[in-house]
Amino acid sequence: MWTDEAALDSATRRLDEWESTIADRAARAKALSMRVQALTGAAHSPDRLVEVTVDSAGCLCGLRLDERIRQRSAARTAEQVLAAVRAAQADLLGQVSAAATETLGDADPAARAVVDSYRRRLGTQDAGR
Repeated sequence: MWTDEAALDSATRRLDEWESTIADRAARAKALSMRVQALTGAAHSPDRLVEVTVDSAGCLCGLRLDERIRQRSAARTAEQVLAAVRAAQADLLGQVSAAATETLGDADPAARAVVDSYRRRLGTQDAGR
Protein backbone atom coordinates (compact mmCIF):
# COMPACT_ATOMS: atom_id res chain seq x y z
CA MET A 1 0.00 0.00 0.00
CA TRP A 2 2.78 2.45 0.89
CA THR A 3 5.03 2.59 -2.14
CA ASP A 4 6.58 5.88 -1.16
CA GLU A 5 8.67 5.77 2.05
CA ALA A 6 8.35 9.56 2.47
CA ALA A 7 4.55 9.32 2.39
CA LEU A 8 4.65 6.60 5.04
CA ASP A 9 6.94 8.72 7.25
CA SER A 10 4.66 11.72 6.79
CA ALA A 11 1.56 9.70 7.70
CA THR A 12 3.33 8.30 10.77
CA ARG A 13 4.34 11.81 11.88
CA ARG A 14 0.77 13.07 11.46
CA LEU A 15 -0.57 10.16 13.53
CA ASP A 16 2.03 10.79 16.24
CA GLU A 17 1.12 14.50 16.32
CA TRP A 18 -2.58 13.67 16.46
CA GLU A 19 -2.00 11.21 19.32
CA SER A 20 0.11 13.77 21.18
CA THR A 21 -2.57 16.45 20.72
CA ILE A 22 -5.28 14.15 22.05
CA ALA A 23 -3.16 13.17 25.05
CA ASP A 24 -2.43 16.84 25.79
CA ARG A 25 -6.12 17.80 25.55
CA ALA A 26 -7.08 14.91 27.82
CA ALA A 27 -4.50 15.95 30.42
CA ARG A 28 -5.69 19.57 30.34
CA ALA A 29 -9.33 18.47 30.62
CA LYS A 30 -8.48 16.34 33.64
CA ALA A 31 -6.58 19.24 35.21
CA LEU A 32 -9.60 21.49 34.67
CA SER A 33 -11.94 18.92 36.17
CA MET A 34 -9.80 18.62 39.30
CA ARG A 35 -9.47 22.39 39.57
CA VAL A 36 -13.21 23.00 39.19
CA GLN A 37 -14.09 20.31 41.76
CA ALA A 38 -12.09 22.25 44.35
CA LEU A 39 -13.88 25.57 43.72
CA THR A 40 -16.46 27.19 45.96
CA GLY A 41 -18.41 30.39 45.54
CA ALA A 42 -19.12 32.82 48.35
CA ALA A 43 -21.27 35.88 48.87
CA HIS A 44 -22.96 37.91 51.55
CA SER A 45 -25.90 40.24 51.85
CA PRO A 46 -25.15 43.97 51.61
CA ASP A 47 -25.58 44.34 55.37
CA ARG A 48 -23.41 41.23 55.94
CA LEU A 49 -26.08 39.58 58.08
CA VAL A 50 -26.18 36.62 55.68
CA GLU A 51 -23.10 34.84 54.34
CA VAL A 52 -23.28 31.78 52.10
CA THR A 53 -20.94 29.35 50.40
CA VAL A 54 -21.78 27.09 47.48
CA ASP A 55 -19.81 23.99 46.48
CA SER A 56 -18.43 23.24 43.02
CA ALA A 57 -21.89 22.13 41.87
CA GLY A 58 -23.45 25.39 43.03
CA CYS A 59 -25.26 23.81 45.99
CA LEU A 60 -25.46 25.59 49.30
CA CYS A 61 -22.83 24.12 51.63
CA GLY A 62 -22.37 26.92 54.14
CA LEU A 63 -24.70 29.43 55.75
CA ARG A 64 -23.89 31.94 58.44
CA LEU A 65 -26.53 34.21 59.91
CA ASP A 66 -25.52 37.09 62.13
CA GLU A 67 -27.42 37.27 65.42
CA ARG A 68 -28.84 40.64 64.33
CA ILE A 69 -30.86 38.74 61.69
CA ARG A 70 -33.43 38.09 64.42
CA GLN A 71 -34.52 41.71 64.12
CA ARG A 72 -35.65 41.03 60.54
CA SER A 73 -38.74 39.28 59.30
CA ALA A 74 -38.43 35.68 58.19
CA ALA A 75 -39.50 36.71 54.69
CA ARG A 76 -36.70 39.31 54.48
CA THR A 77 -34.17 36.78 55.77
CA ALA A 78 -35.30 34.25 53.16
CA GLU A 79 -34.94 36.87 50.39
CA GLN A 80 -31.42 37.71 51.57
CA VAL A 81 -30.41 34.04 51.72
CA LEU A 82 -31.70 33.38 48.20
CA ALA A 83 -30.03 36.52 46.83
CA ALA A 84 -26.75 35.59 48.49
CA VAL A 85 -26.94 32.05 47.06
CA ARG A 86 -27.46 33.47 43.56
CA ALA A 87 -24.51 35.82 44.07
CA ALA A 88 -22.34 32.94 45.32
CA GLN A 89 -23.31 30.90 42.26
CA ALA A 90 -22.34 33.85 40.05
CA ASP A 91 -19.03 33.99 41.91
CA LEU A 92 -18.55 30.27 41.26
CA LEU A 93 -19.35 30.73 37.57
CA GLY A 94 -16.75 33.47 37.33
CA GLN A 95 -14.16 31.20 38.89
CA VAL A 96 -15.09 28.31 36.57
CA SER A 97 -14.80 30.64 33.59
CA ALA A 98 -11.37 31.84 34.71
CA ALA A 99 -10.18 28.28 35.36
CA ALA A 100 -11.40 27.09 31.96
CA THR A 101 -9.71 29.98 30.20
CA GLU A 102 -6.44 29.53 32.10
CA THR A 103 -6.40 25.74 31.65
CA LEU A 104 -7.77 25.28 28.13
CA GLY A 105 -7.58 28.72 26.56
CA ASP A 106 -10.21 31.32 25.75
CA ALA A 107 -10.91 30.05 22.24
CA ASP A 108 -11.13 26.37 23.17
CA PRO A 109 -14.60 24.93 22.44
CA ALA A 110 -14.34 22.63 25.47
CA ALA A 111 -13.73 25.64 27.74
CA ARG A 112 -16.81 27.38 26.35
CA ALA A 113 -18.85 24.19 26.74
CA VAL A 114 -17.87 23.83 30.41
CA VAL A 115 -18.75 27.45 31.17
CA ASP A 116 -22.01 27.26 29.22
CA SER A 117 -22.93 24.07 31.08
CA TYR A 118 -22.42 25.81 34.42
CA ARG A 119 -24.31 28.87 33.21
CA ARG A 120 -27.31 26.73 32.23
CA ARG A 121 -27.20 24.61 35.38
CA LEU A 122 -26.93 27.58 37.70
CA GLY A 123 -29.42 29.67 35.77
CA THR A 124 -26.90 32.50 35.67
CA GLN A 125 -27.16 34.33 32.39
CA ASP A 126 -24.85 37.34 32.71
CA ALA A 127 -22.12 36.28 35.12
CA GLY A 128 -18.79 35.18 33.72
CA ARG A 129 -19.30 36.86 30.35
